[in-house]
Amino acid sequence: MVKQISLDAWQIQHLTDLLKKGSDIVAKTNKPIVLYRQTLEEEEDSYEEIVCTITKDYVIEQLVTSGGVIVPSFHQQYVFTIEEFPQELLRKSRDRFLQIIDFLEEQLN
Repeated sequence: MVKQISLDAWQIQHLTDLLKKGSDIVAKTNKPIVLYRQTLEEEEDSYEEIVCTITKDYVIEQLVTSGGVIVPSFHQQYVFTIEEFPQELLRKSRDRFLQIIDFLEEQLN
């Protein structure tokens, strides 16, 4: 159990460092980095999805509905600090947590 706690703590710190690096790049380029998009519901030409992005100092998860004749709209928006997001993500999905680490390592290194 002690080893698992240590691994989780290391992974959280590693993701935090990657998010900070990504946030620094966003601050220079003024272009957010999309961490992931997850389609929740799709019907004909319209869809509902979660879009998660890094901005300067924050990670934002938005629930977006758009497509077809539907005007794009945001139904929910969660804003996390760079330090808060890894804990929240690990709580929600270990698979997505590891996918984001892989994505950021590939993009930032």
